[in-house]
Amino acid sequence: MVYVFLAEGFEEIEAISVIDILRRCGLLVETVSISDNLLVAGAHGISVVADSYLDEVDPAKATAFVLPGGLPGSDNLQACSELEALLKQADKAGKIVAAVCAAPKILGAFGLTEGRCATCYPGYENELLGATPKEDRVVTDGHIITSRGAGTAADFAFAIAKALGADPEPVRKGMLYDLQ
Repeated sequence: MVYVFLAEGFEEIEAISVIDILRRCGLLVETVSISDNLLVAGAHGISVVADSYLDEVDPAKATAFVLPGGLPGSDNLQACSELEALLKQADKAGKIVAAVCAAPKILGAFGLTEGRCATCYPGYENELLGATPKEDRVVTDGHIITSRGAGTAADFAFAIAKALGADPEPVRKGMLYDLQ
């Protein structure tokens, strides 16, 4: 199960694109509200009904944990101590932990970027504590996957799918993703 965490003010493209692409790749994806309401408003006024609440996440079933960026969504995710505990547990277990845009700063704050290469939205590099910042669209370092922003959301999703053993190529072709 891939858990995608939603907090008030999440970046809609970074959440919905990832959810859609991973499901097209045949992966099980569950959206998780970190608040006491399943209806979560994105940064641009698009609300999404999450599948579950944070206390319903089963770490034993998890294959990946995904953090969309956006503000104040990333700040709200970072302030969630229950999410911090889950991500640290996932890191220790070697499960995929993925963050895009401003959300990689959360990984830095939780100590998950130490000694790794990572990327983020320009201007957040100093918050990738202990990491070597990169400017690549997507950076995979072990089980940690980071990406730059809304414009890299599809690449981010394809990288997660590949890391989870799915073949993203048929989906890329079906979406005309690489059409020049």
